[in-house]
Amino acid sequence: MSKSSIESMKRDEIKVLDALEQHAKDSISELGKRCGLSPQKIARIIKNLEKEKRIWGYSALVDAEEKNLRYFVLLLKRSTLHLDDAMKKEVILEKLDDSLPNGIKIDDILITHGMHDAVVTFYAPDILTAKKVVDGLFGRLGKYFGGYQLLETLFPVRKNGFKNPQIKNLVEYI
Repeated sequence: MSKSSIESMKRDEIKVLDALEQHAKDSISELGKRCGLSPQKIARIIKNLEKEKRIWGYSALVDAEEKNLRYFVLLLKRSTLHLDDAMKKEVILEKLDDSLPNGIKIDDILITHGMHDAVVTFYAPDILTAKKVVDGLFGRLGKYFGGYQLLETLFPVRKNGFKNPQIKNLVEYI
């Protein structure tokens, strides 16, 4: 395959990924129109991206308050103790979810460079439940972390690239 053909395929994949990020519920035909590609090509690109696990999944953005949940951000600072292999597997293979109380959903686990070494975002019904979750995590993982900060979000201005449709009602709080 020629270099220009490979580059063209990459450009088309990026077009499709960009369109899916903003319009995931659109039909294949609508995505094709947005990208300037045929529906067949769109379907083939999506199938390949899913097969190669370059698309991780699809989700809907819902206001957490609609489900009586609050959104929390946990900032973690590592200690000097290294994670052993069993603990790495537990964190990476989502075994943390098994130890969470009902109604708690981890949204993101991010390894970062900077003031904090990891960020965990999750939903919980209230701050007391969120603190219990953090206490439970620290009961199991505390020796690997030197400290943490738990933040409760008041409201999202933008989430996953989408502006909050209720933002005009929330401007007074900023």
